[in-house]
Amino acid sequence: MASAPTTTVRPGAHRGIAPLRAGQGYSFLLRRLHSLSGIVPVGLFLIEHFLSNAFATRGPGAYTKEVAFLNSFPFVVALELFGIWLPILFHSLYGFYIWYRGKSNLNEYPWSGNWMYSAQRWTGALAFFYMAWHTWHVRFHGVRLLTYPGAAFGKVQNEMIGHPLAVAFYAVGIFCASWHFGYGLWLFAAKWGIFQGPMAQRRWGYVCFAIAIGFMALGAVTMYSLLSTPPQPFQPAGNEMDSFTMR
Repeated sequence: MASAPTTTVRPGAHRGIAPLRAGQGYSFLLRRLHSLSGIVPVGLFLIEHFLSNAFATRGPGAYTKEVAFLNSFPFVVALELFGIWLPILFHSLYGFYIWYRGKSNLNEYPWSGNWMYSAQRWTGALAFFYMAWHTWHVRFHGVRLLTYPGAAFGKVQNEMIGHPLAVAFYAVGIFCASWHFGYGLWLFAAKWGIFQGPMAQRRWGYVCFAIAIGFMALGAVTMYSLLSTPPQPFQPAGNEMDSFTMR
């Protein structure tokens, strides 16, 4: 009886994502934390941030009320530090480390998973630099929005109106954050063994792609509202300061 033919598979040319498994020392723990932090709390913050910014579509008044509501939380600075900024910093820096240690080999193995790996690294890097720039301008530069939430709409407008490069950077940041989160959801489910097998992972991939497109659309609509609304004041002065908290 003739033996069954054998199939040779090139190293690294396999498809799919293997679940994370123990036995890899501290690297396993850090990769687990990196994967989890991309969903909780960083992913949850991204969802909240997109939805909160979407209040701009209802006008400056609604946007001001949303900013004032978020600023009314007790220990808001500590919540931001430990619930947002430090997790984002860990997720980003360890992501850069993974990129530094990893290999994409696009020329040798131009399969889709290799392209997705590279796209995830690049979108994460661009989103990180966008968040750093955006946070500095909105949160730490100029009028303090924790004190004057009524200046928020105009302050964001001031970043973009008359600054085409800033508008382009906003668009790139929204695209990269949306794609990185959408594909990150797929990676999380694959690596944690939630969806196993090519068919289940493919179907979950369609859902994640739709989520990414939805966030891009929400961000685009929010940007349009900010750009199409007449410029609002963003620098309270003198006795006008008190009125800014009520706008």
